[in-house]
Amino acid sequence: MNERSDMRKDRGVQKLSGRAGFESYYSVLYGERWPKLKEALSGDVRYAAWNAGGKEPYFLDAASVLAASSLPLSGAHTVLDLCAAPGGKTLVLASLMEEDAQLVANERSRERCRRLKRVLENCLPETVFARVKTNLSDGAKMCLDENARFDRILLDAPCSSERHVFTDAKYLAEWTPSRIKTSAIAQWALLSSAYRMLNPEGCILYSTCALAPAENDGVVERLLKKFDSAKIVLDVISLERQRLLPFCDTLFPEAEKTKYGFHVLPDVQNGAGPIYFSLIQKTEKQ
Repeated sequence: MNERSDMRKDRGVQKLSGRAGFESYYSVLYGERWPKLKEALSGDVRYAAWNAGGKEPYFLDAASVLAASSLPLSGAHTVLDLCAAPGGKTLVLASLMEEDAQLVANERSRERCRRLKRVLENCLPETVFARVKTNLSDGAKMCLDENARFDRILLDAPCSSERHVFTDAKYLAEWTPSRIKTSAIAQWALLSSAYRMLNPEGCILYSTCALAPAENDGVVERLLKKFDSAKIVLDVISLERQRLLPFCDTLFPEAEKTKYGFHVLPDVQNGAGPIYFSLIQKTEKQ
């Protein structure tokens, strides 16, 4: 494709906006599947109750439980949830981490960080809560702290969140493809920061609730091109389900394989998702 046709294509994408633009953009991405997927986005979310042993259970998308529990925590002493609020995935990590492990739950918004801490206080037993530290910091800049190094990191990155956009008339009217581009830029800043904080042989679980591949495989692919030591772990969802039963007895959704990860989509998983996740390991000895 020549430069002139590229420019025409870019102008065409930028003209997409609002409900009609949203429809057009995602119908191209998902083709014949889009009508059923769109219907599922406006339907009920498939929730799971996570009971960590605190004062109350926490309800979150069943696909979020699947994603968070796909981060292998065996042998990990230091764990980071980089964008932790509202706290559901943090509870999963805290419940599954080993008894000598410490978890840092980071959030850059002061108000969201306060809410996060309340969730952890209410939903975790005191013995586990004592090993969880809430932290107020911009995740994209945390790597500048030389002491911020971790064996495992969960990055549930802020995204364009199409399910929320589609069900909110105000956000849908304001939608443009630039929302995806802006999200992908922010996600890259967070993922590259997380990778720099990862100890050798450690793992990152990168996750979003986005439909657009540019925010999912696209961001992971950029990391793989930037760092030779980054490797995708393909058997991420080969889980020992028995270890989840004390906390959650739901029937977990099935995930579809993508180039670098997995995607749970609500049209075929009874409302669960959308959730994308990819497990990345740092193989380089440092």
